[in-house]
Amino acid sequence: MELPIRTERLVLRELTMDDLDDHARMYADPSVVRHLYSEVLDREGATEHLTARLVGGLPPEGEWRNLAVESDGRFLGEAGVKLVSAEHLRCEIGYVFLPEAGGHGFATEAAAAMVQLAFTEMNAHRVEARLDARNTSSARLLERLGMRLEGHLRETEFVKGEWTDELVYGITRDEWDALRSR
Repeated sequence: MELPIRTERLVLRELTMDDLDDHARMYADPSVVRHLYSEVLDREGATEHLTARLVGGLPPEGEWRNLAVESDGRFLGEAGVKLVSAEHLRCEIGYVFLPEAGGHGFATEAAAAMVQLAFTEMNAHRVEARLDARNTSSARLLERLGMRLEGHLRETEFVKGEWTDELVYGITRDEWDALRSR
């Protein structure tokens, strides 16, 4: 995987320890982590969390590869891709952004770059995204990418003291290519 990845307005690059202040600020915000598995992180927790993400190359099966997302040198958030199954050529994408980055299409642009990376660099046949069903802004983002809602799993996970529904979105390589050729 050749980094950085450049889109119209963004640079997706390796995470480094220089990102700790922004990473810590992002994961300390309850509104950011509301729909994530992790709780609010203190500085020590954010340091451990970021350190675990400082790996290079394409992810091995079952693992995530996260990249910093920036615009004009300003850290906006992170986007990632996970190799779900090497045998079945399935990947998953994810993203998390600072609140002030919202409403500008940055997350959509970064997520599209991760879908493209999954298809071109990881030879995925299918890319999916899984999210808390209450995260309506994330669902809209995935729909803007052309992903379709394929499943609504009721009370499938116990997260932060409550049962939550999970939505599953997906798109195949042929569907992605057809959307991009229009």
